[in-house]
Amino acid sequence: MQKLAITQVPIDATIAARWSGRAYDATKVVEHAQIIALLEAARWAPSCFGDQPWRFIVWDKNTDAERWQQALDCLVTGNQAWAKDAPVLLLVCADTLFSHNQQANRWAQYDTGAAAENLCLQAGSMGLMAHQMGGFNSDMVRELFAIPLQYTPMAMISVGYPADIASLEGDVLSREVAERKRHPLNALFFANDWGKPVV
Repeated sequence: MQKLAITQVPIDATIAARWSGRAYDATKVVEHAQIIALLEAARWAPSCFGDQPWRFIVWDKNTDAERWQQALDCLVTGNQAWAKDAPVLLLVCADTLFSHNQQANRWAQYDTGAAAENLCLQAGSMGLMAHQMGGFNSDMVRELFAIPLQYTPMAMISVGYPADIASLEGDVLSREVAERKRHPLNALFFANDWGKPVV
């Protein structure tokens, strides 16, 4: 299923095609080389001072189903219902301190978001689907996977091949087929002064 963004002007096809689907093909493995390509895309995101404050934990069901299951168990029930078919789960964390001086890095979460989006766009360019999730238990994931307090768990991402939406039902199916929506440009982007629409 494709849900292209409806844009005022044409944009890059990879960006227009990226969306957070929920129907994963549980029978198709994401190869190790593909996972590395996703991580390389994330690695080359921009960051303040080039500090690269992001850290990712990757769980591949194909290589360690037990640890993958523990990661899945950290998701809220609603996300578990469909993410169970995604062969790869990732946790995205942000380093709260700069590596060069150990001072607070107030741009860490911004930069980490850029790395996560790079990964999602790379997934789309490879025919994969990535879905970022805020619905997870950060205390549980921190304890299970020994994440130091210096790092803030930001999101989990499911990755895999898209499947027919017939594998979904109920509210999840309704959300899957719903029209994609965004606020209009003039509500979000301003020219010269706050509140003055750019278009």
